Amino acid sequence: MNISRMLPAKTLCIISAIALYLATVTSITVGPMDISLVDSIKSLIPYDSGELPGHITMIVQQVRIPRTLLAIAIGGILALAGAVLQGLFRNPLADPGIIGVSSGASLGAAVAIVLFGGLAATYPLLMLMGTVPLFACLGGVLVTFIVYRLGTDQTGTSVTMMLLAGIAISAAANAGLGLLNYFADDQALRDLSLWTMGSLAGANIQTLYLAFATLAILFVTYLHDADKLNAMLLGEAEARHMGINVQNVKRRLIVLTAAGVGITVALAGIIGFVGLIVPHLARMMIGPNYKSLLPVSMLLGALLLLVADMLARTIVAPLDMPVGIVTALIGTPFFLWLLIKQRGRV
Repeated sequence: MNISRMLPAKTLCIISAIALYLATVTSITVGPMDISLVDSIKSLIPYDSGELPGHITMIVQQVRIPRTLLAIAIGGILALAGAVLQGLFRNPLADPGIIGVSSGASLGAAVAIVLFGGLAATYPLLMLMGTVPLFACLGGVLVTFIVYRLGTDQTGTSVTMMLLAGIAISAAANAGLGLLNYFADDQALRDLSLWTMGSLAGANIQTLYLAFATLAILFVTYLHDADKLNAMLLGEAEARHMGINVQNVKRRLIVLTAAGVGITVALAGIIGFVGLIVPHLARMMIGPNYKSLLPVSMLLGALLLLVADMLARTIVAPLDMPVGIVTALIGTPFFLWLLIKQRGRV
């Protein structure tokens, strides 16, 4: 990769980081309650309690900051997952939501919520950090391997088969979710209803630990395999000639990606299209080199989801719209445009 390509990538990283910082500062002032930027900043500093109303400090520190940070982590994870899936399948239509990975993860998490919902009151941390993410990861991994097997043969990956497999799996998962809703008790039904539309309202310190740990693991692992991903863009045969164990790399990255998506689904529900929009835009701006594509995608994904969450908090204020609805409204036209652009290949 020549220096002329590297400089725009670095510049885009800097611009994205600055934009993300500004969006983060803005996010702590956005919500149903009007809190000024000055008061929001004051609430972050040890301050005389008599100088600032206690409810302002509580809202900023316990609601807006965790929600803002969770949006950054989830957006980064989804964008990284989308970028890697598009590289593994070698087409820009691969997205955790579109090919059914999110649906499989959501069904796994819903099973955990319904079957082990009684543990939530006694062992809330076990449910939040253990049972639900585990089942979501298993569901995501299973679906990813099914889509991969159905869509791939000796000639490569078929976009048509991949999309059809994703549609079929999503339909089956939605049927399973409907069945679970039918049998769920009142508490589980409320949890499922909020969670299936995608929401960051449940952010807390425990979810932040898990989300940022997942983001760090994915980013470091993907960046370590960036050269392998670049080689696989040339074709699997070419990658094998370069000494890369293609099947081993594929299996490892597929499992890791599906597990990452499963954790995002467990923590925030189904949030679609971030993994489709962001890597494609980043690739258009800086090219396909994964050493540049991964950090840019992570920053842009965090920025996109944070902006979408701010819109969700303000569009129908004082109500809180699920952020999954906002990303769907943004992503659907983009996906249709991309599908039309790719229809000659499909």
